[in-house]
Amino acid sequence: MAEEVKLYRTWSSPFGLRIVWALHIKGIEYEAIFEDLTQKSSELLQYNPVHKKIPVLVHKGKPICESLVILEYIDETWKETAPLLPQDPYEKAMARFWAKFVEDKLLPSVWSIFTEKGDEAKKEALVPAVQNLEIIEEQLKEKKFFGGESIGYVDLVLGWIAYLLDVFEEVIDLKLFDAHKFPLLSGWMKNFSDAPAIKQHLPPRDKLLTKFQLLHEKFQTAN
Repeated sequence: MAEEVKLYRTWSSPFGLRIVWALHIKGIEYEAIFEDLTQKSSELLQYNPVHKKIPVLVHKGKPICESLVILEYIDETWKETAPLLPQDPYEKAMARFWAKFVEDKLLPSVWSIFTEKGDEAKKEALVPAVQNLEIIEEQLKEKKFFGGESIGYVDLVLGWIAYLLDVFEEVIDLKLFDAHKFPLLSGWMKNFSDAPAIKQHLPPRDKLLTKFQLLHEKFQTAN
């Protein structure tokens, strides 16, 4: 199986980690190929000539690109264990909707706080991010995970929040997440991070801090 499945990723990309987590939840053996995005390999450019980005999953020689697409491919290809998406058409549509919300609304709103220059601009950017977190909080009522009792598609798409938010807070010296205001999301973050398939495959926090401190300095000093 390891010879059939390859994953092109970086050590820290949340998009690549979604696929890592899904593969481990499903129990799929694979070969990880770590890319240097400043000097992309010829294989990555061959497998993803359109976007030239990670992650790329290669299964039996065929490449699949874009993390949300890859997650669905994994779920449909290895159906026997740990389904990521619901079987019910409506529930499946809702999972896709909320994954898209995380991708198109929540993630950019949090990232904009990180990239804004100056304390006042960051505080202004925090407002829509908090509003988006409030919307996500509502979706966790009476649930352990977004799909119920086990980690699923939406959880994997949102997984970056469980290990990156506090790194961002330390780097920019601004409180982004209040556990008292978001008790359901706070509980979800703990449950998600404690799951063996997630916990054993989180990037080292010290390396994340170093990476994002350098990146933040670059944003702050850019013209």
